[in-house]
Amino acid sequence: MSIMPHMIDDYQQKKVEFRKILLGILSERNRWSQCVEWTNKKLGMAVGALFIRENFNHESKKTALEMIQTIREAFNELLSENGWMDDETRNVAKGKANSMNERIGYPEFLKNPVELSKEYAMLNITENQFLKNIFAVLKYDAYHNLQKLRKPVDKNKWSTEPAVVNAFYNPNNNDIVFPAGILQPLFYSQHFPKSLNYGGIGVVIGHEITHGFDDKGRQFDKDGNMIQWWNNATIKAFRERAQCIVDQYSRYKLQEFDFPINGRMTQGENIADNGGLKQSFRAYKKWVSFHGEEPLLPSVNLTHDQLFFLNYAQIWCGSMRREDALTKIRSSVHSPGPVRVLGPLSNSEDFARAYNCPPGSPMNPTRKCNVW
Repeated sequence: MSIMPHMIDDYQQKKVEFRKILLGILSERNRWSQCVEWTNKKLGMAVGALFIRENFNHESKKTALEMIQTIREAFNELLSENGWMDDETRNVAKGKANSMNERIGYPEFLKNPVELSKEYAMLNITENQFLKNIFAVLKYDAYHNLQKLRKPVDKNKWSTEPAVVNAFYNPNNNDIVFPAGILQPLFYSQHFPKSLNYGGIGVVIGHEITHGFDDKGRQFDKDGNMIQWWNNATIKAFRERAQCIVDQYSRYKLQEFDFPINGRMTQGENIADNGGLKQSFRAYKKWVSFHGEEPLLPSVNLTHDQLFFLNYAQIWCGSMRREDALTKIRSSVHSPGPVRVLGPLSNSEDFARAYNCPPGSPMNPTRKCNVW
């Protein structure tokens, strides 16, 4: 499967047929587009060095760090307020949140050409030898993986290329990663009001922090070791709250399908979405209490609280082919975009207040699910 995209047309045709059934894609993308994607995947740090030089505002890194701090504080406050955790587990949870290592933008060595060259010392690329280069990259990847065998984990090592629009939590390192590619609209802009930034990248930050305490992340301690640091009563209380989320999401359907999404398979991401939204809104309101209300946007008849939730919804605005939607429902750990909007917002008291949703209405149900 990894070599197939780079082979002759007979193989490409089989791949097109496979992708048509699985994803509804009728033809391959333009060759230039594929080449850009392959280069970023296989030589991600080299591409990242070019990306941050040309496209990354370095002030964003400082702003993101400040936002992480305020959202982590909001998580700790919510931790103190929850009534279902025992004090000992709560204190250890705070320690884990405070120990999270944040990686923002890119690793510093990308700004040093000599250090960057060392990264690729074992790799030989030959002009006009495409398939040979593919094998050279695969050998290079295998060599670097084998070098890590039986050695202590390097917790300072970046494994994510900077030019991607994504964010990550790694339970083995207890780190949260926000590559340079996600620090741009709609998630973030220096020119946006804070309401939009907190509703965008702020919720993503809270989402990744919450992953450290979802159904999988909670099984790892602050050093990334898989051990039970919760007592049994607290685990039981957590599972009851998580089950509420599982049941809620198992009732959602996409319009074109007559069967629901899998609430159990998607619970970790759903827990993180709900927690991230709540933490980021609290952090935003705290920012407002220090700095004062932001001026309203001209000709936009919305408060900043409403704009916060509107930008959160915009992040998940998109379209999917029917086949792709079906594949995602059957196999993805993420709920489809519309559900990622409806689920967390209908659990949010803050959203109901901002948009004056009547009690008992679809977006302000009487029974709400709440884990973090």
